[in-house]
Amino acid sequence: MLYIIWALFVAGAACSIIHVVRKNRQHEHRIADWPRLQATVTGSRAGWTSGVGNMTPSHRFWPTYRFSDPLGRTFTGESEYSFIRRPVPGSLLEVAYNPANPNESFHVSPETRALLGCVIPFFAVFAVVLFWFIGIFPLA
Repeated sequence: MLYIIWALFVAGAACSIIHVVRKNRQHEHRIADWPRLQATVTGSRAGWTSGVGNMTPSHRFWPTYRFSDPLGRTFTGESEYSFIRRPVPGSLLEVAYNPANPNESFHVSPETRALLGCVIPFFAVFAVVLFWFIGIFPLA
């Protein structure tokens, strides 16, 4: 019975990770050809993380930014990545924007790829440890 629960957990975790990796690749592929530039932080929106599971909700900040395209038109946006500390107005963020619609822009952050690179091995090791643990302590 525990092996069935383990298999369902591993299948669910694998499906979730595959979904997130595909979504991230689609997003990276979509913005790959978009121009990138430095945007200026203008402020931030404060909020709370969801605190899903055993996680305690934490106070986070989503920077708002302003940038100008090559024609000199100014556009604003808000980062989808949250910061632990309030970003300093005037600091710079790398932004990719859609040349066909400059109102569509995204904060470019290498942290997403690094986080995925850590999560995948963690779940693989966690699944192996759980399998080993079930074998040592079977319910009889």
